[in-house]
Amino acid sequence: MIEIKKNEIFSIEGGLSVSGTLINSLTAGVKIILELGRSLGSALRRGGSGKMCSI
Repeated sequence: MIEIKKNEIFSIEGGLSVSGTLINSLTAGVKIILELGRSLGSALRRGGSGKMCSI
């Protein structure tokens, strides 16, 4: 087991690294959510106006 002294605990630094991969994945997630919203809105609009395609 590793023991850390009290004064060493206060000198520990860390943080979030914002990389290109993180930004790309967040952007892709937002695009998916927007596309789902568009699809749902279109389906509701077609259903409300009675212009549904018959299968």
